[in-house]
Amino acid sequence: MAKIRLADISTLPPKKTDKNKIIAATEKLIVQLDELQNLLYAQSKYAILIVIQGMDAAGKDGAIRHVFGKLNPQGVQVTSFKEPTALELSHDFLWRIHQHTPARGMIHIFNRSHYEDVLVTRVHKLINNKLAFKRMDAINDFERLLVEHNHTHILKFYLHISHKEQLKRLDERIKDPQKQWKYNEKDFEESKLWPEYMEVYEDCLNNCNEVPWIITPSDAHWYKEYIIAKNLYELLSGLKMQYPGLKK
Repeated sequence: MAKIRLADISTLPPKKTDKNKIIAATEKLIVQLDELQNLLYAQSKYAILIVIQGMDAAGKDGAIRHVFGKLNPQGVQVTSFKEPTALELSHDFLWRIHQHTPARGMIHIFNRSHYEDVLVTRVHKLINNKLAFKRMDAINDFERLLVEHNHTHILKFYLHISHKEQLKRLDERIKDPQKQWKYNEKDFEESKLWPEYMEVYEDCLNNCNEVPWIITPSDAHWYKEYIIAKNLYELLSGLKMQYPGLKK
């Protein structure tokens, strides 16, 4: 299999994609997802883990809000993984992650994830390459454990934006009063490390792909949301779930 090179993959929707049709299709999918999530919760046979990774301003928060915001909050949980606490750092790097994996019947969304520990840590030289690749092996084992021992289905989305689009969105956080609360001066410093981040992301995409990554063009929010909703719909509808009958 050819190695993934992010520079060779477009961050834009395919040419001639009809924006209005895609937005309408997304809304229809969300209505269908509401019923499928109810089935998932009622049957309690499968667990769904959705991993959303991407550079700053890739649109992770917005995607979660628009795709999952209308689903029953009793069956959906979102965990945002920030900088590890002192307690978390005193354990292995997956300890804080495993506590938030989904029970059967639940959809859990990771806004950033266990992959931060082989991305940010490498770019900032907190771990060396040898340890990073050992961690990638551990991540593969971890995801395999969830799949094989808890009926967990995993969808992993890499929100693929261009550096130009990222800088535009970061600049909007300064100028738009509704977005100023998101502003963090460190984001511009991290943006300068774009080549380094692309290199470590490519290592993740190529070495942690037993559960395949869905590289999601994300320069257009409406197309990104469609891809996420479509893939989740296809997964859930393919499980052929049924409501349980009366308990005997």
